[in-house]
Amino acid sequence: MLTATLRRLERDGLLTRHIYAEVPPRVEYALTPLGNQFMQPVRGLVTWLQTHWSAIRSAREQFDGRSPSRKAS
Repeated sequence: MLTATLRRLERDGLLTRHIYAEVPPRVEYALTPLGNQFMQPVRGLVTWLQTHWSAIRSAREQFDGRSPSRKAS
């Protein structure tokens, strides 16, 4: 799963992959300029989540405490 995700990110131009002909094999990944630009909004999302995590957790607990018939509506 991780390999497939990394390859998709490489395909999208967000990172580069360098394979070293060593035993054991070694691979290094690095963000491209496009990948670095992508990190700006991701950091904003992470900051938002950290700020609002207690409200999200509270909403989940309230939802999970409902009766099963009310969860579906």
